[in-house]
Amino acid sequence: MEGAAQRLERVLDHQDHLFIAVSGGVDSMTLAHAAQRWRAGGTVTMCHAVSPAVPAAATGLVRRHAEKHGWDLHVIEAGEFSDPDYLRNPVNRCYFCKSNLYDRIRGISSGGMIASGANLDDLGDFRPGLLAAKERDVRHPLIEAECTKADIRAIARSFGLNDISELPAQPCLASRIETGIPVTEADVSFIERSESALRASASEGTLRCRIVSGGVRLELGPENWADQLIRDRLSAQALQLCRAAGRMLIEVAPYRQGSAFLQGD
Repeated sequence: MEGAAQRLERVLDHQDHLFIAVSGGVDSMTLAHAAQRWRAGGTVTMCHAVSPAVPAAATGLVRRHAEKHGWDLHVIEAGEFSDPDYLRNPVNRCYFCKSNLYDRIRGISSGGMIASGANLDDLGDFRPGLLAAKERDVRHPLIEAECTKADIRAIARSFGLNDISELPAQPCLASRIETGIPVTEADVSFIERSESALRASASEGTLRCRIVSGGVRLELGPENWADQLIRDRLSAQALQLCRAAGRMLIEVAPYRQGSAFLQGD
């Protein structure tokens, strides 16, 4: 049976010029490395978009890999913070984010094919960004190769990419803001600073600082929630961070995926 890596190589083969949207997550980073290896004579350009909602750590990771592995990297402005539809933070906020992203990449692509890092598991979630991609003829090589998240991590390990093979899920900073609360640079900056400070005191695992109705909620994955000492330390530190920023910490709770995403009745 053909394995995931072989399927992906076959999908990437014979592509003349690919422009890959590289966010800094495990999916798009692995796709970028695979395309660099398997482009079969074609060319590949990595496109990384920066904005207040993109963690600086993600941008740093992309830049390091580009320098080390000889990528043709274009860093572009994402543009979504100039889009009032995105800033309203509706239930389909990601549609406007991806629309801006792909339109910016199209502006430099010279007719080449734009590719995203969406994977097979994403098809089971509510992903408005996939509609933006469809409208703009963006391809998803990982989906075409039927690669799951587990497949992608395995491919990354086979490449020796240990720094990205086990990267935790890291959606954009705006995903921490509850649906309907407008996205602001002040909020995403607070989220990034707070999560960075808290992770220095935490165990490995998921940690989210969310802006919700009434204030700030800190969510901890099981690795940190189960340890009372770590939980208490993070709670106290989060309280200090919130007070220093003039914000209210309203809750420390177990991590729930997508808990800031609220769908209307």
